[in-house]
Amino acid sequence: MSTSFLQRGAAATMIVTGLGLGCIGPAWAQKAPDALPKGVVQGPSVEGITEYRLPNGLKVLLFPDSSRPTVTVNVTYLVGSRHENYGETGMAHLLEHLMFKGSPKHRDITTQFSDRGMQFNGTTSLDRTNYYEVFQASPENLQWALEMEADRMTHSFIAQKDLDSEMTVVRNEYENGENSPGSVLMKRMQSVAYDWHAYGRSTIGNKSDIENVKIKNLQDFYHTYYQPDNAVLLVAGKFDPNQTLRSISRLFGAIPKPKRTLPEFWTVEPTQDGERSFTVRRQGDVQIVAVGYKVPSGLHDDSDILSFSSSILGDVPTGRLHKLLVDSGKASQVFAFGQTGYAPGLQFFGAVVKKGEPIEPVRAALTEAVEDFSKHPPTAEEMERTKRAYLNSIERSLNDPAQVGVALSETIALGDWRLFFVGRNKIESISAAQVAEASGRYFKRDNRVTGTFLPDDAPQRAVIPPAPSVESLLKDFKPQASNLSAEDFEPSQANIMKRTTLTTAGGVKLALLPKKNRGQTVTVDLRQHFGDEQNLFGKGAVPGLTAAMLTRGTTQYDRVQLADAFEKLKVAGGITHFQTTRENLAAALKLAAHVLKEPSFPASEFEQLRQQSLVALEASRGEPPNVASRALNEHFDIYPKGDIRHETTLDEDIADLKSATLDQVKAFHRDFYGTNPAELAIVGDFDAKEIVPLVDQLFGQWKAPMHVAPVLRKHAEIAPIHQMLNTPDKENGFYAARMNLDLNVDDPDYPALMLADYIFGGGGGLKSRLLDRIRQKEGLSYGGGTQLAAGERDRAGMFAVSAIAAPQNLAKVDVAVREELARALKDGFTAAELAGAKSGLMQQRIQNRADDGTLAAGWTSYLYRDQTYEWSADFEKRMMAVTLPQLNAAFRKAIDPAKLSVVMAGDQSKAKPAH
Repeated sequence: MSTSFLQRGAAATMIVTGLGLGCIGPAWAQKAPDALPKGVVQGPSVEGITEYRLPNGLKVLLFPDSSRPTVTVNVTYLVGSRHENYGETGMAHLLEHLMFKGSPKHRDITTQFSDRGMQFNGTTSLDRTNYYEVFQASPENLQWALEMEADRMTHSFIAQKDLDSEMTVVRNEYENGENSPGSVLMKRMQSVAYDWHAYGRSTIGNKSDIENVKIKNLQDFYHTYYQPDNAVLLVAGKFDPNQTLRSISRLFGAIPKPKRTLPEFWTVEPTQDGERSFTVRRQGDVQIVAVGYKVPSGLHDDSDILSFSSSILGDVPTGRLHKLLVDSGKASQVFAFGQTGYAPGLQFFGAVVKKGEPIEPVRAALTEAVEDFSKHPPTAEEMERTKRAYLNSIERSLNDPAQVGVALSETIALGDWRLFFVGRNKIESISAAQVAEASGRYFKRDNRVTGTFLPDDAPQRAVIPPAPSVESLLKDFKPQASNLSAEDFEPSQANIMKRTTLTTAGGVKLALLPKKNRGQTVTVDLRQHFGDEQNLFGKGAVPGLTAAMLTRGTTQYDRVQLADAFEKLKVAGGITHFQTTRENLAAALKLAAHVLKEPSFPASEFEQLRQQSLVALEASRGEPPNVASRALNEHFDIYPKGDIRHETTLDEDIADLKSATLDQVKAFHRDFYGTNPAELAIVGDFDAKEIVPLVDQLFGQWKAPMHVAPVLRKHAEIAPIHQMLNTPDKENGFYAARMNLDLNVDDPDYPALMLADYIFGGGGGLKSRLLDRIRQKEGLSYGGGTQLAAGERDRAGMFAVSAIAAPQNLAKVDVAVREELARALKDGFTAAELAGAKSGLMQQRIQNRADDGTLAAGWTSYLYRDQTYEWSADFEKRMMAVTLPQLNAAFRKAIDPAKLSVVMAGDQSKAKPAH
């Protein structure tokens, strides 16, 4: 039996999937609601999560936790791309998009999300579709979210007019995926691997199906699967379970129990009877070789065991494939990940090879390593490392209830949410012998997708066993009691200031904010400063290479040993921004100091890094976002070559990489690295009294020989350009625009401009004037938005616009941007838009301060500017005081469309002029 964490997240260097799990907080969160609403039946309870069932069949999972002032509402529908029929591929995903188009009681869902500052999304996979929103905890926000989800469960419009615009948006998303060599390769492998089962179809669907699906098909699909008896509702976070269950019973209980019978699916993929191969030939800048093997359902015992094979072979830098192919220089990157679910799935292994290098030896070595793995069982060290990584990742996810809905969606799709805990509890019992034996059953020639057909009198077929029942898997499962707790922390600026100790240790400015966290987690953020405008001149790629080399070996550890040392201390993140636990904080700080101060700079790792960087740069050469963004940045460059602020060209980056030497890297570290001056913030579960002397010992006296001073940027008026750059054979294109602003964060107009940017295109999500135009109304783009930047110590601000679009739609996007800017300048924004922006921005800022990582990074930023969170409070006060005339005056003063420079990148043979 497998959870999505073990197969989808383990050993994946290209795909990362996190699981959420949680614990109980205050006293009221530790017990079930006092009296169940009429007809509601309580089900199993595991580690703070309790199941209830409504008479209409809806399952409800309540997970109260008050340690953060947020709530997550997640609805998982047991329908995904495997439920689609002929001509309807991609329909489950397309329907997901239409679910944001409104319902009778909630006609403008995205605006309502924006006004409440809610984070939201929907995701579609092979077996399920889920929708979630994360928001500031309040009875009003929760009530609105529940009302909205209940209304759109069975009353979404699913209208032809919305399909007309959203179809082109989804097609644009499809085209964007077609730009990626890795995405295309995996999609083709999926289709080649399966003869009959729906898992052979990519979730995004076939382009012609996306373009031609009928609205009646979508409506029928919706009315069949979007019903309470095919859904699981989860509410996690800070809420009252009694009141919430009553609301759920009233809102969702009013939906009638459906009379229809869900369709039955009986197709079973036959056993593969010979190796298969295929080739994708497209323009590109890297080579990729991959092998795939059919593996059992996520419900089967072998699925968890095979995830160990995936991790041990494919992890970086500890995996066998990395050592075999990357360390030897044959490949620049390796990857391994599983695509599993309710039915038998696939396990992938692959490698990225530099263009022009021989790929056949890599294919042969990759295949041999995977298929001979059963003959070379995992070592005790490999098993211990893999188990530790899995359990550490799960433990970290236990501390964030906001992830629970998305995480449990995968096991809900397997049949029961408790399977997540079943899988977690089995990790320790998996043995090296089991891993080797299971690998030998499936990683074999005749079950491989990469070869050619060859006659064989003794085929080596891999028979995929049937999945056991969910009931049999749960038969001996005994829930564990949760022992995690956290305080109810109020993330207001006043409370942050009250709880934070500001001091110094040597040359380090310190912000220490102790608070009780679930899992005793603590977050560290260190901000270092290197050199000045003069002594950094001409350094090229050396500063970046130096930073990247730090974790590749020290005087005490090689790269693998160092990765293990961080994992043993439960460190998640980088050297200067990471999360650990209370008991490991001191050791983690000492290890970080050791890595920063005593890198060994191994020559072999330096050359490997250089080659990986060169491959990555070459891979970006024809990608529209990189082409357009580089060209635009180069146009705005006012600094000479060699200046640290100079916008380098791609060829300059490549030349700098090739000319950089290991001696230069060592010299840069010797001359420029130090933490005097520096800023350090620690937020979470720790004892502040123990930190100051430790920080002084580790960092306070470490001063670089080279002079340190802020490298400021200058505001400059740049003449506008309008360019279309050719990126042949790319299905999707990219639009980028920018104008410089003479702007500082302390300017009187800055709060008004922040609000105006939020309204126009910077609010995130789907709701803004720009997204309303290019996505909701005209269906030109899957995603886009604006960015407003202001100088902190200088006045080098900017206003930028970006969007993806098919090449033939880029000119239309350009017209839309200019027309919307002209409309905003002529007619101004409305009072309703201003109120919505104030509400949305304020709630987003509160949610950001509730995140320890964001809070710590905020402190180091403020300390660098000799400010505190009092500046944040003052800014919000000024923002909330902005009037409508001030809003429109500030936007008109700052924004001049005549100064807007535009660079578009796309296949010019596909581009058409806008009409």
